Amino acid sequence: MRALVSGQVQGVGFRWAVRERAVGLGLTGFAHNLADGRVEVEAEGDRIDELSAWLHVGPPSARVAGVDVTDIPDKGDAGFQVG
Repeated sequence: MRALVSGQVQGVGFRWAVRERAVGLGLTGFAHNLADGRVEVEAEGDRIDELSAWLHVGPPSARVAGVDVTDIPDKGDAGFQVG
């Protein structure tokens, strides 16, 4: 899946919280900031629905305004990277 998360999601530890949640769910992929203030998340694995649901809330330090989720083919990523 690919998710674009908007709101107050940069500068609040959002990407690292995503990584912690994703690793805990056994997912691989990445999270990085976009120039427009959103965070892009790509993840793959059996429990992506759980991560997708969590992205709508995020960590306590963030204020999620919206999440645009798209299904994409798995890429075979190893680990979960923060960029």
